[in-house]
Amino acid sequence: MKHGQRPWTREELLLAINLYCKLPFGKLHRNNPEVIRLAELIGRTSNSVAYKLVNFASLDPSLQERGIKGAKNTSKLDREVWEQFNYNWNELPYESEKLRAAVEHSTLEKMHQIEEAELPEEGKVREQIVKVRVNQSVFRRTVLAAYNSTCCITGIQLPALLVAGHIRPWGMDEKNRLNPRNGLAINALHDKAFEAGLLTITPDYLVRISSTLKAKEVAPATEDYFLRYDNEKIILPSRFLPDQSFLEYHNRERFIP
Repeated sequence: MKHGQRPWTREELLLAINLYCKLPFGKLHRNNPEVIRLAELIGRTSNSVAYKLVNFASLDPSLQERGIKGAKNTSKLDREVWEQFNYNWNELPYESEKLRAAVEHSTLEKMHQIEEAELPEEGKVREQIVKVRVNQSVFRRTVLAAYNSTCCITGIQLPALLVAGHIRPWGMDEKNRLNPRNGLAINALHDKAFEAGLLTITPDYLVRISSTLKAKEVAPATEDYFLRYDNEKIILPSRFLPDQSFLEYHNRERFIP
């Protein structure tokens, strides 16, 4: 750190890593309006915030695997916050969202467009509902940002048609339900087929289509929407590569060969 620079606090780093997860890798720069906005909120320059985002990129294993090193000179606190965030997806992203609402002088409900009519007036039940909704929103944005809002199977780039699908189902793996490496950016049709076991993605990232869709007389729609993708490689995300153990689970336990 240069003489006279203000040290980053844990709270500021949580806000920065929150933004890091939500932005596509190619948009971690000082001219991005979202980078500028965070800089204004915490009293720093957009250069400083952008540099911190690239510091986090240097700690990201998915980027390291692609040979992208990011910035150097990460601090001990940078590494600590990165580890805390990436090993506690159920709590740290939510904590960072609460911090963001506070610096915006807003509420989680307003920021995530949660209608008051859908919530109890107060109490633990309300807090639990808000937390679930916020975490789901963060999970979706993180997964779609990792894939640059592109369906991993078809290449469709219309966010309204995409979901952040789970590899291991939400209800059976609480620890990883919000882990973006348990997520796929995928269109709604193929997400349904994935859930039903009619298609899977192998640990080496190939699409496999179930034999139940390979009848002797195949409808043109089945050919167009499914069979054409059999054994094709998915479009990989820039970050948060699908965890191979989760894909192995889906191939073994959910897929209908």
